[in-house]
This record gives sequence, structure tokens and C-alpha cells, in this order.
Amino acid sequence: MPHQPPGDTPAPDRTARRAWWPVAAVLLAVAWGGNEFTPLLVMYREQGNMSDVTVDALLAAYVFGIVPALLLGGPLSDRYGRRPLLLPAAPIGALGSLVLAVDPMSPLLLAVGRVLCGVALGLAMAVGSTWVTELSARAGERGAGPRRGSLSLTVGFLVGAGFAAMLAQFGPWPTHLSYVLHAAGALAAGAWLLRVPETNPVLRRGDRARLRDDLRITAVRHPRFLRVVLPLAPWVFGCGGSAYAVLPALLSDHAGDLPIAFAGILTVLSLGCGIGIQVLARRIDTPASARASVVALSIVALGMGLAAWASVTPSLPLGVVAGVVLGIGYGLGLVAGLSEVARIAGPGQLAGLTAVFYSLTYLGFFAPMVLAWLHSTWSYGAMFGFGAVAAVLSMTLVALSSRTALPRPGGGPDTA
Repeated sequence: MPHQPPGDTPAPDRTARRAWWPVAAVLLAVAWGGNEFTPLLVMYREQGNMSDVTVDALLAAYVFGIVPALLLGGPLSDRYGRRPLLLPAAPIGALGSLVLAVDPMSPLLLAVGRVLCGVALGLAMAVGSTWVTELSARAGERGAGPRRGSLSLTVGFLVGAGFAAMLAQFGPWPTHLSYVLHAAGALAAGAWLLRVPETNPVLRRGDRARLRDDLRITAVRHPRFLRVVLPLAPWVFGCGGSAYAVLPALLSDHAGDLPIAFAGILTVLSLGCGIGIQVLARRIDTPASARASVVALSIVALGMGLAAWASVTPSLPLGVVAGVVLGIGYGLGLVAGLSEVARIAGPGQLAGLTAVFYSLTYLGFFAPMVLAWLHSTWSYGAMFGFGAVAAVLSMTLVALSSRTALPRPGGGPDTA
């Protein structure tokens, strides 16, 4: 055995460095299930005789599964461990896909399936992202955790949308096949998760605080969370939903005989650019200021302005450019928010604060439904224009608070 100099810590072996892979696979699989519905909105509008508001409400329905799973799953995983809270995610996601495949023309069954997919995604986002961060830190790669978690989710969103759109446009059983394939993949990822080591030991009953206290995330009152994270969070999926739910619907009449494929392509392009910016995010993000959040919101404002232009023209190329810019804003905003949360969270509150952040981001998924509802009064160009102004105001607020209550260099929030 080679001599280990005194005081040196042995480098993690290959198994330790790859321990986060199965957790990332579950994040990817569950995100796949959460977003495979999105490019099929055009199909449901055409075949289901449902109004735009109803279809967009079904898109947002899984928020009612996501938010409770996030708010309960994160703190409960701090209390009972990551494994028992994440293990059910993949099977629940598989069940949600199978329910979606039962009767594609039933709004009730579609809503139930979406809520189940939301429960799975909420558990994965709160618990899985935290588990990836802790496994990465254990392997000596502390800064890589938030990026790995957000990248796994974004790749899942991208792959799910791309596969679903292509299968629905060109494959057999367009309203069933993608859901069945996802269910099989999700169950396989869930089985792989069984080998991952626990990173948050379960406390003995006598050492546990009251459950009510565990569910109270005091870090949400931290000045930096209120002034930097809160103004950013709803824009993450607000611009994401606009890119791959609203724009494809507005431009579908100009996509010829391939409206579903166009919706899938636009979704893949926007999310692909979101992935690309996440790879570069570590060069933009800094613990010394809110630079990444400011840049993200400036990109969101630009994307909203381009979306307003595309909806007025209307122009497929301009719509694609707007979707790409909004996707970049989504990707950078997600990493910026997760990085701020990781620096703000106190001991034992990372999963809970991550859950709160994600819950706030998913408020943005109601944007397509609200826009469809307001469309009888306002044009999409006017509404996107208002979004651009609101994004600029949010950016200004974050910029003014860029150095507010910066966390201490050693980790944890500085509440002084």
C-alpha cells in the first residue's frame, strides 16, 4: 500500500466519484416524465377539442403535485434521510405516465397523470438535487453539485420533450407510445438508485426535533433570499414555459404539416441552450455578488422582448430566436438560484430551502394559462412586452441587492 503523508486525505476512488450518477439518472427520468407532455399540447388542442386555457391548465396541473412534494420532501429528507424520500419518485413518475396514456381525451385523467408526475418531480428536485450535491461534496467536488443537479433535470426536460414530439409526429400510437417508454425507463432508473449510499444519517427518535419545527425553513427570511432569490425564482419556469408552451402554440399555424415536431424542436433548442449556459455558469456565478442572477434576468428581459416581436410578426425564425434566448435565461437563472440557495442555507436546511426555491420557480408554469386567459383582452405582443418590463424591474431590484448579506466564506448565511 503506498505511503500516505501525514495529514493528507486519501483521494476518493472511482466508485465515490460516480456515486451521484444513479441519483442524476432518476432526476433525468423524472424530469423526462414531467416535460414529455409539453410538446404534445398542440396535439391535445387539435384532437381533444379542449380550449387553450384548459390545455395550458393541464400543463400547470402538475404544480399541484410538485409544490407539496417539494415542501414536504425536502425537510422530511433532512429528518429521515435522502433514500426513503427519493426511492418512490421514479415509480410514481412511471404511474403518472401510464395514467396519461389511458385516455388522452379525458381532461380528468390527464390532470391526475400530471399531478402524479408532479409529485415525482417535486421529490426528485428537492431531495435528488440535494443528494447529488452531498455526494459530490463527499467526493471532493463540492462546487459541482448544484450544476450536476440542474443539468440532470434540464437534460431530462429536453430528452422527454424531444422524444415525445418525434414519436407523436412520426411514430405509431402518438398518444400512448412516449408515455409507455418513459414508464419503463423511470423504473429502470429507480432500480439503479438502490445502490447509492445515504448521505444524511437518520436521527434517533429521541434526537429529532418536532416535525413542525423541521418543516419551518427559517432561511427563507434571510435578506439575501428575499432580495435576490425571490425576485429571480418565478422567471425560471416563467420564461421556460413561454419558450416551449406559448410560442409553439402561437406559431403552429406557420409550421406546415409538422406542428408537433416544431413544438418539440423549439423545446429542445431552448432547453439545449439552457444546458449550454449551465456549463458556462460557473464562470458567471460568484459568491461575491449576484452577478449570475442579474445576467440571467437581463437575458430573460431580452427574450420577452423578442417573444413580443415574434408574436406580432409572426415569424418562425424570430420565434426560434426568442425561444433560444428564453432558454438561456431559464438555464442561467436555475443555476444562479441553486447556487445562492446552497450558500444561504444553514446546517440541515439545504433540502428544505432548495424545495422552497423550486416551489417558487414553478409558479412560473401558470404563466401560459394566465396568458391564454387574458388573451381575450390583451394581445400576446402586449403581454410579452409587459413581461420584458417586469423582468427589467426584477433585474434592477436584484442588482441593487447584489452584495446584500453575503454568506461567510466558510459557508452558511451571514445574517448580521
